[in-house]
Amino acid sequence: MSTYANLPAPSPEQGLNRYLQEIRKFPLLEPEEEYMLAKRWVDHHDTEAAHRMVTSHLRLAAKIAMGYRGYGLPQAEVISEANVGLMQAVKRFDPEKGFRLATYAMWWIRAAIQEYILRSWSLVKLGTTSAQKKLFFNLRKAKARIGALEEGDLRPENVARIAHDLNVTEDEVIAMNRRLSGGDASLNAMVGGADGDTSTEWQDWLEDEDADQADAYAERDELESRRALLVQAMDVLNEREKDILLQRRLQDQPVTLEELSSVYDVSRERIRQIEVRAFEKLQKRMQEMAREKGMLKPY
Repeated sequence: MSTYANLPAPSPEQGLNRYLQEIRKFPLLEPEEEYMLAKRWVDHHDTEAAHRMVTSHLRLAAKIAMGYRGYGLPQAEVISEANVGLMQAVKRFDPEKGFRLATYAMWWIRAAIQEYILRSWSLVKLGTTSAQKKLFFNLRKAKARIGALEEGDLRPENVARIAHDLNVTEDEVIAMNRRLSGGDASLNAMVGGADGDTSTEWQDWLEDEDADQADAYAERDELESRRALLVQAMDVLNEREKDILLQRRLQDQPVTLEELSSVYDVSRERIRQIEVRAFEKLQKRMQEMAREKGMLKPY
């Protein structure tokens, strides 16, 4: 859908407020107008119709993206990934199913954002459970729900409650909270020196407590390799499998089988089967690739 080259694009230089002002200029669509535009795209691949559907929903994509602030990632990039998910939704939208584009698009937008976050964070490695991924996307909400908004480590009683609510261990809650509280801030962030100079990177202020950095570099390289492995292994899934797996395993609140069965016009049991099969395919492919790269010993 090359017609999207002229879409407004968020960037640090442009500023988020200016981008949000720009996308407000695009009018929202009435149900009848949306239906006719969708039909023009489905029946005739009318790129102008697709462009109007995308631009009318840029505010929705931005609103969803703003809900993922705090992961230490540039907000402009998160919004850009949300827009990619929106474009995928428009490309696949069937107006004859009876629901609005916004209802359908939100799944694709969230999936695109979450996949980007997982690619960008060095948290995903072989053996990571769905419960741990759920913790990643739900910890802030869980803290807010019990009023645990203080900086730093959580109190023991709050750790215990969150661990129980999200079905993870207390150690996992503590570790994740430390990472999301700033442990992964960029070492390349610019900071000011004593003389007012702002050309110094944060890493230049760190004291080297260990002259031998071999272990640290090896650990970092392993995390990067495993993260890259996940991204490559996702290619084994088709678009429907990828979307269902993300919606069922990585949502703030996992989407129900009933909801996805409506989106894809199949039974709830069929959605469950696709989810299980997609997870098995992904797990198998990651293990195969890990053995090929020497990350796992052969049987």
